[in-house]
Amino acid sequence: MSDTSSPRLLLLGTAAVVSIYAAGHARTRAAALRLEAEDAARQRPVLVPRPIADTLASTPVAAPSAAPSAAPVEVPVEAPVAAAVPASATRAKTKSRTDTVATTAPVESVPTAASPVVAAAPPPDAPPASPPPADTVTAPAAPAAPKWRDGTYTGWGDSRHGSIEATVVIRAGRIADAYISRCLTRYSCSWIDHLQIQVVDRQGPEVDFVSGATQSVNAFYYAVVEALKVAARP
Repeated sequence: MSDTSSPRLLLLGTAAVVSIYAAGHARTRAAALRLEAEDAARQRPVLVPRPIADTLASTPVAAPSAAPSAAPVEVPVEAPVAAAVPASATRAKTKSRTDTVATTAPVESVPTAASPVVAAAPPPDAPPASPPPADTVTAPAAPAAPKWRDGTYTGWGDSRHGSIEATVVIRAGRIADAYISRCLTRYSCSWIDHLQIQVVDRQGPEVDFVSGATQSVNAFYYAVVEALKVAARP
C-alpha cells in the first residue's frame, strides 16, 4: 500500500505548491507592473542639447576664395590735333577783335536794389523745467512663506524588494534632518545610507541612483516624498 500511495501523495503535493504560487503571482502582478512603470519614469535619460559653440567648431568652414584683382586698364589718350589755319586768316581775326574792342563803349553797371535783410526769429522760450520727483519709499518685500511646517513627519515608500519608512525633520520651514526609520527591504539599507544627507543638502527628495540598489533608492525617494506631502498640508 505504501508503494501505491507515495506517488499519489507526491503528485498532490506538487499540484498544491503550483496552485499556491500561481495564486500569489496573480495577486502581486498588478503591483509589480505599477512599480516597474514608476521606476522607468524616474530613470528616464535626460537629453542634453549639444552646445552651439561645439557644433560650429566641428563644422568645417570653406575658406573664401580670393577675389581676382582687377588688372589696370590703360585708356589711350589721344593728343589734340591742331587744325591747320592759314596765317592770313589768323591775322585777319586778330585785327577784327582789336577793332571791336576799340569801338565798344564801356557799359555802366546798373545798381540793383539791395535785397531786404530778414531778421532771424528769436528761439522759442524753453518750457519750464519740471521739479525733480520726490523720493519714493519702497516698502520691503514680504518674506516668502515656508513650504513646510515645522515638525517631524514620516512616510512610506514601496518597491519590488520591500518597503522603507523615512522620517523628515522640519525646522524654520527647511529640512533639518532626514533618515531611514524602518527598513523592510530584502537587502540591507546600508547600501543607501549616504543618501540621507543628500535630502538635507538639496532640500528635497531627489537623490542619486546607486548601482545594484535601484529598488531601495526608489523606496527611499517615495518615502521622503510622502513625508514632505504631510509637512506641506495646511
